[in-house]
Amino acid sequence: MRTIFALIIIAALAASAVFLADNPGRVEIVWRGWQIDTSVGVLIAVAALAALAVVLVLRLILLILNSPGAFMRRRREQRRSAGYQALTRGMVAVAAGDPQEARRYARRAEALLAEPPLTLLLSAQAAQIGGDELAAKKFFTAMLDRPETEFLGLRGLLNQVLRDGDRGTARRLAERALELRPNTTWALSSLFDLEVREQRWEFARNVLDRAVRHRFMTPEIARHHRGVILHELSRVAAAQGDRQRALRLAGEAFALAPDLAALAVHHARLLLAEGKTGRAARAVERAWTTAPHPDLAQLYSEIGNTETPLARVTRFQRLAVQNRAVRESHLALAEAALAAELWGEARRHLEHALAADPPPVAALPANSDAPSPSLPALADESDMLSRATPRLCLMMAQVEEAEHGDSGRTREWLDRAVRALPDPRYVCANCRGESAQWHSLCPNCGAFDTLAWRTPAWTGPSTIGLVTVENPPPTLPAPEPALPAVDAAAG
Repeated sequence: MRTIFALIIIAALAASAVFLADNPGRVEIVWRGWQIDTSVGVLIAVAALAALAVVLVLRLILLILNSPGAFMRRRREQRRSAGYQALTRGMVAVAAGDPQEARRYARRAEALLAEPPLTLLLSAQAAQIGGDELAAKKFFTAMLDRPETEFLGLRGLLNQVLRDGDRGTARRLAERALELRPNTTWALSSLFDLEVREQRWEFARNVLDRAVRHRFMTPEIARHHRGVILHELSRVAAAQGDRQRALRLAGEAFALAPDLAALAVHHARLLLAEGKTGRAARAVERAWTTAPHPDLAQLYSEIGNTETPLARVTRFQRLAVQNRAVRESHLALAEAALAAELWGEARRHLEHALAADPPPVAALPANSDAPSPSLPALADESDMLSRATPRLCLMMAQVEEAEHGDSGRTREWLDRAVRALPDPRYVCANCRGESAQWHSLCPNCGAFDTLAWRTPAWTGPSTIGLVTVENPPPTLPAPEPALPAVDAAAG
C-alpha cells in the first residue's frame, strides 16, 4: 500500500514538472527598487528551498532549547535501569542468604530509584536475614503508610511481633490484613492460631467458620477442630455454673471428635453431676467403640462404685463387648477380674491383651533419619512378648504372685516391665512431645488439636530386647473370637 502511494506521489511530481516545463510562464517581482524576473518553476523551487531552510533553522533552535531536558531524561533512564538492576541483585542476595550483599544493593537501589515501596521491601528483607530486627520492623512499619505496600508490611510485622510474643498486636495485624484481603490463607490461619492460643474460643469458632466458607480447610479437619472448640466452650460454661449449656456443648463436641476419649469423659462426668448415672454409663459405652481409653474405664468403674466386684466384672463385660478386638478392652476386664480375685479370668484376658495390637506407633519427626517403627507381625511367643507394656507386665506379675505365689515368674514379669514397649500416651503430631493427659493445646509447642493417643516413637518394638529367663512362660493361646461371659465359679 505504501509503495502504491509513493508511486502516485512520484507520478504527480513528474506530471507537475512536465506541465511547468511546457508552460514556464513569467513572474516579475518589484520590491524597494529591486526587480526580479523569473519563471514560475524557478519561483516554486526557491520557495521550497526557503521553506526547508526555515524548518531546519527551527529544528536547530528547538534542539538547542530541549537539549538540557533530553539530557536529564537520559540520565533518569540510566539511573532507573541501574536501580532496577541493583534491586534484582539485592533480591538474589536475599534468596542466597547474603545479608551484607543484600544491604549494599538495597542502599544502591534506594539511592537510584525514586520508588520507596520496592526499596523498602528489599531493605526490610535484608535487615531480617541480617538479624537486625529493629531495622526490619522500622522498614515494615514505613510500608504501612503506603496503600500499595501496606499488605506486605502487615505480613512482615506480623512475623516480627509473633517472634516477640506480642499476640495482641499480632491479632490486630491479622485482622487488618483480612480487611484488606479477606481471602488470604495465611492471615486466616494466623488469626485462628492466635485466637486458640489466647483461648478466645468463641472468636476461634467464628474464624474457623470463615475458613470453612472460603475452603481454606478440609471439612474433616474443620469438624475435628470445631469439636475441640466446643469442648473448651463446655468447660468454660461449666466453670461459670451454666450446666445445661455445658452438657449440650459437651455432647456436640464428642459427636464431632469421637476419637478423643477426654471429650467423652468430660461429657459423662457432667451427666454424673446431674445425677444421670444411666446416661453417663451409656455415654462411656458409646465412646468405647471409637476411643477406648483407661480414663473411660476408670470412669466406668466409678459409676458402679457401690456394686460388688463380681457385679463389676459382669458390667465391664458389657463395656468390652462394644469394642472386642482392642487391647484396652482386655486390660479393663483383667483389672476388674483382679479386683474380684478371679485370677484365671485375669490371666486369660491379659494373654488376649498380649496378642492384641497396641495403639499405633507415633511417627518419627520429619528430620529423623531413623526408619519409622512399626509393630511386628505375630509369629511366635517372642513377637507377642515384644508387644508387652509396663502396665501389662505389672498386671501379669500381680496375677503370678496372687495365683501361684511364684516369686520367680513375678520377678521375670517385673524385669520385662523395665524394658517393655512404652505404654501409650498422648503424642503431639507437630512436635512429637508427650503428655499423660489430653489438652487442646500441646503443652510442649502450643499447637492446637495435635495430641493423639499413640505408642511413643522414641522406643519402638524393634529396639525392645527380651529378658532372657531360664523358664519362660508357656506359649500363649491365640485370642478367642469373642469375649465369653464370666463364670463366678472360675475364681
